[in-house]
Amino acid sequence: GDGGPRARLAAGGALLRGGDLGVAPVVAGLVVIWTVMQILNPIFLSSANLVNLLLECVPVGVIALGVVFMLLVGQIDLSVGSISGLSAAVTAVLFVDRGMPAWVAILAAVALGAAVGWCYAQVFNRLGVPSFVISLAGLLGFLGLQLWILGPNGSINLPFDSWPVTFAQLAFVPPWLAYALVAAGAAALYWTGHLRAAERRRAELPATGERTLILRSVALLAGLGLAVWYLNRDRGVGWMFVLFLGLVLAAHYALSRTKYGKSLYAVGGNVEAARRAGIDVQRIYTSAFVLCTSLAALGGVLAAARLAAANQSSGTGDVNLNAIAAAVIGGTSLFGGRGGAFAALLGIVVIQSISNGLTLLNLDSSYRFMVTGAVLMLAVALDSAARRSRRSHGRA
Repeated sequence: GDGGPRARLAAGGALLRGGDLGVAPVVAGLVVIWTVMQILNPIFLSSANLVNLLLECVPVGVIALGVVFMLLVGQIDLSVGSISGLSAAVTAVLFVDRGMPAWVAILAAVALGAAVGWCYAQVFNRLGVPSFVISLAGLLGFLGLQLWILGPNGSINLPFDSWPVTFAQLAFVPPWLAYALVAAGAAALYWTGHLRAAERRRAELPATGERTLILRSVALLAGLGLAVWYLNRDRGVGWMFVLFLGLVLAAHYALSRTKYGKSLYAVGGNVEAARRAGIDVQRIYTSAFVLCTSLAALGGVLAAARLAAANQSSGTGDVNLNAIAAAVIGGTSLFGGRGGAFAALLGIVVIQSISNGLTLLNLDSSYRFMVTGAVLMLAVALDSAARRSRRSHGRA
């Protein structure tokens, strides 16, 4: 068994004291932000606003998911904003100006993103140039390329009746299907937990008890079911948000259940130890670069579809900073080897909640930048404190 709820609470407390904070600080921060915003403006937690909030999270959230992979191997990509803007421009030019089918234009843009990541990885692996410098050069270079591709007009509108725009703005999951997806998710959580527990018992290791597995799944079913019911009072759950959630779950599975995921954490934790353990370090770095730039390109396409336009400001402004900040605020360590896919989801919800709440209060963007900056500083400080605590407990 698992020693009952009391034993689990005690173990959780010991982990927190040892510096394994997990998602606790982010969730606590989100509760505080939502409470404050709701007190200041009662519209904030209305179903109509939350539907918008979730859709607003997606483009930068997808980019942040790519950043998580880079941070896990202890590297950084500063050019994700420029790559997203470039892919928006490429999609718009191929789709609107050249008359290609939308899906061809989108595939071309994402493929271009993947190619950029592969080139970065070659420079990093073969020449040893730091990722910080490579991506800084990319940030400037691809911004220039984006302006050149858009040409003298500087802006290309996507047709409102085209499927990418419909998907990003008007496509919502039918209520019955949303509930079915929630039920499937809860069932999957139980089943994967059950299989893992059986595996651990066969290996004579401590495993999660059946009662805990059932309670966990019921809690997920109730929580998500309530959220879906509340969002359905307005337009419901956007398909674009479901896509983002699907990407997060796929990334979570890859990171937590596959050999590839273990290799990523190993390289981020200690490159030399990973090399000696027989991990192909260069291949792992290449995959992180390619995943990061591909997801940045996809995020750029979704942003263009959401706006129904690609222009000179696509991917500029705070896109870059928010994507990196979301990954860090969500609990991915800047020092490599710690974090997970849900960091991107939690982090972007925090950032977008601040942005959305302050917009509702008619406060200009100066406040938004200052508040987001303070939250980012707090997240990194917590991460550093947790690292020190792990060291002192001998679990660095």
